[in-house]
Amino acid sequence: MARTLRMLAHVMGWACVVIGLYHLALGNAAIPGAGSAGPTIDSWGRFMGANFAGYGLAWVWAARQRPVPAAVVRWLAGVFLLGGVGRLLSLAVQGPPQWFQVALTVIELLLPPVFFWLAPADEHSLRDAVPSCQRA
Repeated sequence: MARTLRMLAHVMGWACVVIGLYHLALGNAAIPGAGSAGPTIDSWGRFMGANFAGYGLAWVWAARQRPVPAAVVRWLAGVFLLGGVGRLLSLAVQGPPQWFQVALTVIELLLPPVFFWLAPADEHSLRDAVPSCQRA
């Protein structure tokens, strides 16, 4: 379980970094259906891309810790889940977006519970590896 947590956190982190840099570099062109949205949305999209890349680096940092800190994983997964909830709110208020955005919503709602479940795995594996006579 600890290995799965570490691998998933690395994949999550690097995926977010790549996606964030993609949005930072391409602006409106990176958002399906937003090619002609204008400079305000372009500015917002590039800003959010930089933030998403930073969010991904936080995942990478967490994945490199020994043990992977469960509290950090829970916070990062919670932020991701909140993004999915934001997409659901948009769906309710504005209607359905482009199909790929719907697919992202599903990922953003289903992946966080996996991270919540796996969050303590590395801390538990480290604790279990220490003989009970050495525990304080």
